[in-house]
Amino acid sequence: MKFVRFQETGGRISYGMLKSPEVVSRIEGSMYDEYVITDEQFNTADIKFLYPCEPVNLYCVGLNFADHVAELGLATPAEPANFLKPVSGVVHPGEAIVLPAVSTRVDYEGEMAVIIKKKVKNISIEEARDAIFGVTPLNDVTEREMSYTPTQVTYSKSFDTFTSFGPVIDTDVDPENTVIRTYLNGEQVQEGHTRDFIFSCAYIVSYFSKGRTLFPGDVISTGTPSNVLAMHEGDVVEVEIEGISERLRNPVEQEA
Repeated sequence: MKFVRFQETGGRISYGMLKSPEVVSRIEGSMYDEYVITDEQFNTADIKFLYPCEPVNLYCVGLNFADHVAELGLATPAEPANFLKPVSGVVHPGEAIVLPAVSTRVDYEGEMAVIIKKKVKNISIEEARDAIFGVTPLNDVTEREMSYTPTQVTYSKSFDTFTSFGPVIDTDVDPENTVIRTYLNGEQVQEGHTRDFIFSCAYIVSYFSKGRTLFPGDVISTGTPSNVLAMHEGDVVEVEIEGISERLRNPVEQEA
């Protein structure tokens, strides 16, 4: 199933289920638990897709593909290299990624994020598999030059508009057996299979749960393949998860 969050022309924001490329049905209740599919249907051309859940926290893992570790010239981590991204920096699918005036080089990082479906803490790897609600494409935008300084990693990734995810959460895609692809101006520039992760999705979820609570709707992104490249004003970046026909798409603008 494909879940979305959307805004009607009148401004009302709802959760829904994507029934076809053209039709969304509004749901009432929690998509993570109990919900009802209502009779209200919307043409996708008449609504705005928003990022598809409202996380309390947004966690990211870096250096989870060996080829990406190699291209950065870094050592393979013994545990997931990780950081937080602020929810305030998230933009909706279709909205612009804005290159800050203080930036030198800003890269896309196409990734797959898993969405947490229930409140958990200190869970095992096996329990973590059951805590995953679904997956969604995510772009972990990064100011590359700043990111090379260890004390500046969070800074390099937390500018406004530096995270986008959606437009759907798919509950049928196996996060341990799918492919991440990124496209720059229509040309494929990244591809990585999740079976090649250094740390599996279940391991990552279990790891983040140690000593902290994960909440329904929390987003955990799982790392980018190799070939991260700079974006420039006028570019369009798309991230695709195999099995999800709806790509995450964002244009790129330069801050005035």
